[in-house]
Order: sequence, then C-alpha cells, then structure tokens
Amino acid sequence: MSLEESWSTTDIQEESGKARRPPFHQSGFDPQTGIYHSLHQLGESLRIPTRHDLDTASYVLSQFPHPDNAESRVALIDLATDHRLSYASLHRSIRALASGLYHGLRVRKGDVVLVVSPNTILYPTICLAIFSIGAILSPANPINTESELAKQILDSGAKLIISAPEELHKLNQNGVPIVLTTRITNDSNSVSIEELIECCDPVESPQVRIMQSDTAAVLYSSGTTGTSKGVILTHANFIAIMTLLKWSVYATSSQNDVFLCFIPMFHIYGLAFFGLGLFCAGITTVLMQRFDLQAMLDAIKIHQVNNIPAVPPVILGLVKHASKLQCDLSSLRRVGSGAAPLSKELTQEFRLRFPWVELRQGYGLTESCAAATFFASDEQAKAHPGSCGRLVPTFTAKIVDFETGMALPPLKEGEVWLKSGTIMKGYLRNEEATAATLDSDGWLKTGDLGYFHEDGFLYIVDRIKELIKHNGYQVAPAELEAILLTHPQVLDAAVIPLEDEEAGQIPMAYVVRAASAELTEEQVIQFVASQVAPYKKVRRVSFISAIPKSAAGKILRKELVSHSKMQVNSKL
Repeated sequence: MSLEESWSTTDIQEESGKARRPPFHQSGFDPQTGIYHSLHQLGESLRIPTRHDLDTASYVLSQFPHPDNAESRVALIDLATDHRLSYASLHRSIRALASGLYHGLRVRKGDVVLVVSPNTILYPTICLAIFSIGAILSPANPINTESELAKQILDSGAKLIISAPEELHKLNQNGVPIVLTTRITNDSNSVSIEELIECCDPVESPQVRIMQSDTAAVLYSSGTTGTSKGVILTHANFIAIMTLLKWSVYATSSQNDVFLCFIPMFHIYGLAFFGLGLFCAGITTVLMQRFDLQAMLDAIKIHQVNNIPAVPPVILGLVKHASKLQCDLSSLRRVGSGAAPLSKELTQEFRLRFPWVELRQGYGLTESCAAATFFASDEQAKAHPGSCGRLVPTFTAKIVDFETGMALPPLKEGEVWLKSGTIMKGYLRNEEATAATLDSDGWLKTGDLGYFHEDGFLYIVDRIKELIKHNGYQVAPAELEAILLTHPQVLDAAVIPLEDEEAGQIPMAYVVRAASAELTEEQVIQFVASQVAPYKKVRRVSFISAIPKSAAGKILRKELVSHSKMQVNSKL
C-alpha cells in the first residue's frame, strides 16, 4: 500500500466543490519517499564548507572577529573571578597550547586526549588546541567515579589526560600521563595547561594536515537506559553543527547579546554551543563552573544576560523557586531548553511567570552532534507548546513504524529517524551497536517516539525503550511526569515501569514533595487518575529527596528502577 493510500478518507475533503489535498506540503513531508525536509534554508551567506582538508579549530578561528576588533571583543567572562578573555587572547592561547601539546608533550594526530574538568575559562582553549593538531578529544564527566573514568580511559585508548587538580586522585593509577588544567602551588613535578600557554610560542603552532572525515572527538553517551557508548564525531560533524548554530544565533539574537553558560562542556550540548559554536558568531559568554540557581540569578543581573541555553531542571527550578529568591530578570529575553523533553504544562507555567521571556525548546542527540530541530521565532513556540520545533537546515527525517518499518505521514507516531552532515560516524569499537543505530543509508535511528504536526513541528513523546507496557497499552512516562509537576506540592517527579505479574508493568512514580507538604501516596494517585485514561494511572508512589539526573538533566531511570527492585525485595 502506498503512503497516499494509507491516509484515511477524511484526510481529503471537498471544499467549495474542489478536492483539497492533505495539508502535508506545509510539513515538509514528501509522500513519495516518506521523508520530511527542513522548511528552513541557510541562505547564500552561510554555507557548510566542502573543502576536504579543514579541521574544526581552523574553521572556528576563521570565524573570529576581525583582528581590528578581536582585542576589544570579549569572548569569555569567568563568573567567579570576573577574568575576561578577549577573542585575540583566546586565539593566542589556542595556538600556544597547540604548540605545547605537540612539541612539548609529543601529542600527535590520532592520539586520544581525555579531559576531566568542570567548566573553566580554559575549556574551549583545551578543546580547540586538541582539534588543531589532529588529536582526538574525549571529555569526561568530572563527577564520574574512579572505575567509570578508568573504563573510559581504557575504551577510548587515551594517550594523555588533562585533569582539574581536584580530580587527580581518581586518575593516578591508570598509567597515562596527566597534565593539570591549573598549576598547583609548590608542586614542581606537575605540568599545567596554564604553564604551557604561558611558556609556548603561538607562532610555533604545528601545521598538521587534517581532513574533515578524520575523527575529532569521542563523546560518551550518558547511558541513562543502558551502558554508555563512545560516539565518534568527525571534524565534518562539528563544522556542520557550528554553521547551523551560527545560523540559529543570527536568526534569533544580536552579536551584542550576552549568553550565560552553566551547561557542562563535557556534554555535547555545552561543547557544541559554548565550547565552539558561539565563538563563530562573536558572542560574549559568562561562564559558570557549576550550576547554582541563586548564582545564575545573580549573574543575569550583574552581567545583564540576555540568553540562557538551559535544560528542563533549570526551567523547573525557575518556575518553582524564582518567586522566593531575590532576582532581577529584566535583561533576560530568551531561554532555550534542550537535552531532555520539556512538557507543555511546564512551558505554559514558565510563560505565565515570565511573560517577557521567550522560551524555545530544541531537540538533538549526542549522535547528531546536538542538532535536529529548532524554533525560529517565539510566535512559533507559543503556537506549538510541547513541540521542539522544526528541522534545522540540511536535516531530513522519517517517522518509522517500528513494527512494519513503514515511513509515516504527519500526526502518526513512530520512531524518529534523522539524516544530516552532523550525524555521528558510529560507536567506537562497537559494530553491533552501530549497525543497530545507523542503517546502510546513513539514517540515525534515535530511539525516540514522536510525530510531526501538519505544519512541520516535531513532538517527542518519549524514549521508546522507556515506554511502560501495561496490559498491552503503551504508557509514556513523560506524560505522567508533566501532570505530576503541575501539582503545587510536587517539586519534581519521575515515572518508571514496575514489573507486575498480571499487567506486565505498572507505572510507578517517584515524587519530591515541597517542604512541609503532607502529600500522600493516595492523593498523588488520585491527582493523576483524574486526568488520564484508566490504563495510564500511577499505581505506586514513593517519596524521595531528589530525582537522580544526568548532567544534561535527563532522568536516570535505571537508577530508580534498581531502587524500586530493592524496595520490593526488602518487603519480601
């Protein structure tokens, strides 16, 4: 059966005596191929470079402000120290560090450099210096345990570690040379990035021939639903995403805007946006080492911040707590949300509390170099609450029925597949996982359940693997979490599957109560039951002090599933 034949007869109606074609042309959907195309264009002034011998660092540096303006134009501001780094100083630091890594530490093309550090004003310099000599960046979460870091070191084949001094104790037993990010007083045996930048000559930065097809980075996915895997991203992937980010900034912001960064740069969201992308637009970024709500509010006031790329827990924190904290958000014009789904309910509550602030959700994965969809205007975002926007330029997508493999038209739910120049090369030394995620035509199977609206706006329902199978029905945890968060006595919530002999699985909620709240399990169950179909009801509730989440704000459901099993076993 063709795609056209699969539409119901109600999709084609008579209007004024003429046959009306389905409105799918407005969605970018091609019924002949089943492919959705981006409704946005980069324009003549922005083109993704096609030159083969081009690396990420060279591309970024070529986008810096003109030398006449580079000394006065501020690239980064350290919130803690107020240290300011101009674009000219950043350029010199990158070249000096590249010289030190190559000539001093003998790092060569193809060598993997593991970086273990929270956000620091040095982080972009470290990443771009590594890229410029053809080495491979592998950033790690600094809160990872010793064994988790050891696993990444072994799996990535790291030849050098760059570590914050406070993380050194977790790394000394791996036999890999270590360079500290900052110098330690009275320690003559250690080498630091600061010292390499100070003592090495930028003019001696090596000229290494690097191809766009070469591996630039190996990022390890958060592993929220399984074992983390090394995502291989090429220089072509990063150059494509930086061009797209530059386009999105030009479409929504001014070069005089000030951005605030608390998204960790070891995550693709933080790395692509703050470690690379914003430099291509000449933007000034205020940098926070770690997120703190009050510190964020203070930073907005002090530095007159206009833009905050954020994650859902931050949006939730603003909605639940900002009215109780001292803050002046008058300079704030735009908040973006990514890395995890943002519910329609939370979006609407945010708009009620902060009506002058634009809120736009986006969608991407580590495997797509953080890109996929985007809102070009606040009017679009308001008209489509709960959506994560339209496909960005150069992207195509499919919605695939995971039982029949058929590509689906608008308003039909299925697995989201993506294709673009930002899609990963594969998983490091994991052919089985790569084959399961990338098909032979280069389509990335995201594992996300979603659908396109008739106007081309994408809605993500949930992760397919996280859907709860209850008596043959599929229940999306994200839908129930969105409802729970509307309760005035609920600060945070997560829903997981709990095994059940009769139903297969039942929805179980973990709830963080507001201080002094006397909310009971039965009250939570009834609150949700009054708003959903019977099969979606929450059937078990456990109160918890905090919902475990990744650095990007994704709920770590596997931790809660393990916790629920321990609870069940303890009662047996």
